[in-house]
Amino acid sequence: MEKSFSESYAAAGVDIQAGYEGVKLMKEHVEKTFTKEVLVGLGGFGGLYMPDLSGLKEPVLVSGTDGVGTKQRIAQIMGKHDTVGIDCVAMCVNDVICCGAKPLFFLDYIAIGKNEAKKVATLVKGVSEGCIQAGCSLIGGETAEHPGVMAPDDYDLAGFAVGVVDKEKILDSSRMEEGDVIIALPSSGIHSNGYSLVRKVFDIENADLEERPEELEGKTLGEVLLTPTKIYVKPVLAALENADVKGISHITGGGFYENVPRCIPDGLCARIEKDKIITPKVFKLIQSRGNIPERDMYNTFNMGVGMLLIVSMETLGDALKALKGEGVDAYVVGSIVKGEEKVVLC
Repeated sequence: MEKSFSESYAAAGVDIQAGYEGVKLMKEHVEKTFTKEVLVGLGGFGGLYMPDLSGLKEPVLVSGTDGVGTKQRIAQIMGKHDTVGIDCVAMCVNDVICCGAKPLFFLDYIAIGKNEAKKVATLVKGVSEGCIQAGCSLIGGETAEHPGVMAPDDYDLAGFAVGVVDKEKILDSSRMEEGDVIIALPSSGIHSNGYSLVRKVFDIENADLEERPEELEGKTLGEVLLTPTKIYVKPVLAALENADVKGISHITGGGFYENVPRCIPDGLCARIEKDKIITPKVFKLIQSRGNIPERDMYNTFNMGVGMLLIVSMETLGDALKALKGEGVDAYVVGSIVKGEEKVVLC
């Protein structure tokens, strides 16, 4: 690769040497995620992964893909690129875990206006940290320089995860019944959804991201808005192992009204008590500054709940204990009742 150089391509705005330098810089971050199942290192045309399927009667692969969305614009403005990679991983693995699957590996894709090796390596460092938190391996990725299509400082980060679950253990909500309990897993903040509205509310292109609004208790606006999405893989796997979990909902774009119904069967309703939800003050700041109706807040943001678990009443204590053992102070926010509406916030 040291001999690979094209003056014509460089004149068109693509620096392939910067790409090679980026690979060198990111290598140490990528290799931190490797498990014994990873067969090759970085640099091939495909990532090779030989999963350990022992103990699984009928292994089913589960995949999920997502990006960071317009949250990354705040990272670009602030020049802080080491956390959005965590968001990218989180948005994928938190989806995969909803059917009970354990994430195995992850691949990323970075489109960037100008390939700056250190910036790209910093982005991948965040992806690596997300993979470590999720217990999966980063086995490959791609960086594409897009001069003339993207501004030099712009980039878009996306990726996908693949996990595995035994077919008989797939969560499909078929066993859910009236009387089951809804557990809230606290979010770390806004996570990675609703940022088009967030950017509008705070006029991000002109905002003082060093501002310390009273509601944020000493933290800067930029710091709070860039707080990485919480990764729930290990806590949820612990709950699945120790309790009777019947459904999981990842509260992402569309908030409660769009995401909760996805795990509720016909004839049942998730009755969620709003006064039991512990809502970080950043959401109250967004609502007040944007003059946003309460229903729109619950239909856009997670409001402090990153994930909901629906468990049997008999194993509620076991679920809460397992989650707490993984550092998650989960709490009850509602129950499953009979009804035609699949979610009611009261």
